[in-house]
Amino acid sequence: VQLQASGGGLVQAGGSLRLACVSSKPSSSKFGMGWFRQAPGKEREFVAGINWSGSYTFYGDSVKGRFTIFRDNAKNTVYLQSNSLKPEDTAVYFCARDKVLYRDGGRQSEYDYDYWGQGTLVTVSS
Repeated sequence: VQLQASGGGLVQAGGSLRLACVSSKPSSSKFGMGWFRQAPGKEREFVAGINWSGSYTFYGDSVKGRFTIFRDNAKNTVYLQSNSLKPEDTAVYFCARDKVLYRDGGRQSEYDYDYWGQGTLVTVSS
């Protein structure tokens, strides 16, 4: 399984970006997906997750109310809509696939995800 993340770029504070993560396998529609980020010199941080059907979403505290995760299983794609961006959102954003088929609920630990995309850089200027 290959995950291809895209949509990063340079944006001013208060702006928006939509990240996308495309899976090479249609079977990824049976798994939850997550977005993580890693800023320079910091540990990887959970951002948002979505279950396999899209009926359940969950977020890290730092992005609640500003970011929205959703998916289009017909396109094997998961999106992260990022609004009201802040300089502290600057990081490389990674998408990842849950290890468990048809899991109910969600997981925030990176150890619960087994396939990872290559990352896309988001830079927010002040």
